[in-house]
Amino acid sequence: MRILTFSTLYPNATQPVNGVFVENRLRHLVAGGEVEARVVAPVPWFPSSHPVFGAWGKYAAVPAAETRHDLPVRHPRYPVLPKIGMSVAPALLYAGTRATVRQILRQWDFDLIDAHYFYPDGVAAAMLAREFGKPLVITARGTDINLIPRFAVPRAQIVWAAGRAAGLITVCDALKRALVELGCAEDKVRVLRNGVDLAGFRPLDREPARQELGVNGRVLVSVGLLIERKGHHLILEALAGRPGYTLLIVGDGPDRASLQQQAKALGLAERVRFLGQLPQDRLPAIYSAADALVLASSREGWANVLLEAMACGTPVVATDVWGTREAVCAPEAGVLVARRSAEGLALGLDRLFAALPRREDTRRHAEQFSWDDTTQGQLALFRSILKPATP
Repeated sequence: MRILTFSTLYPNATQPVNGVFVENRLRHLVAGGEVEARVVAPVPWFPSSHPVFGAWGKYAAVPAAETRHDLPVRHPRYPVLPKIGMSVAPALLYAGTRATVRQILRQWDFDLIDAHYFYPDGVAAAMLAREFGKPLVITARGTDINLIPRFAVPRAQIVWAAGRAAGLITVCDALKRALVELGCAEDKVRVLRNGVDLAGFRPLDREPARQELGVNGRVLVSVGLLIERKGHHLILEALAGRPGYTLLIVGDGPDRASLQQQAKALGLAERVRFLGQLPQDRLPAIYSAADALVLASSREGWANVLLEAMACGTPVVATDVWGTREAVCAPEAGVLVARRSAEGLALGLDRLFAALPRREDTRRHAEQFSWDDTTQGQLALFRSILKPATP
């Protein structure tokens, strides 16, 4: 099977952790040899990578084409209208990528478009599928279904794209229910959860990991983009009344300065470390050094950091949102917090440390979330779609 994966959520040489979960799923899919893949991962057009343009300038430095893990990746440019262009985003994405897709098709006649993230990616992919006469599968991942459909025009476009697709995938049951509520046929939607690389994310020797980081006592880690939705500010508030904890924050984003100011104002400057954005291969040592991961998100489709931490033997304290309870579904996994607040998180930490699970039990829980089931589910879906066209 020849699959064209289409997504703006895909790593590149300049942004190596952007959408790494999409890349990981694709890598496991092609590893078995039944699927050959190419990737179209569009990036916003920007004139220059000069530092004066800040984060937007990074897009100008993304190569037009590259090879990642033996997968050819193209990065066509498309125009973006910040703040005012939400309703036309799919059309702009489609216009900016159709020439690239046509060129690939002339050289490599793919069988199916595999799109990730419903809006604008899935809608643009539906336009491409219609133009080039190819079947389409769209994967819903989180905000694309649990937030964006609140707006009328994007909701109508999402419903249209879902109707155009031959198959739909969600990364958790909660997102499937949301798609069905939008009018999608239940039997058209398959739940294929993200997996975790159990070889890469594994328990490491704790003491050397802690010594390297210079930490002791109870150590927490929070991983994710530094934005309000991830709730790092709530974790800081929760720690203000909990002496003896050290917090490691992994990630970067627009709220970094304000979070650093908040930590200082709360008297936590000596107990909170901002480690910045780190490559995936650095994370196992940090998870292994920590006693718990804390995730205080307001929305998550399927948070990969939960599985990564648990695969390293580290239990979690997480807000009970969307697919999180499908991952944190046993005592050895950690604690769910019903109320997203500093007080709720503090109580969750108390509950966890009152009955801290054995790290080997937490690892065993994570082992049920390998990529194997997801890969087999994709193969079964793609076969069922392509079978009528196969002699």
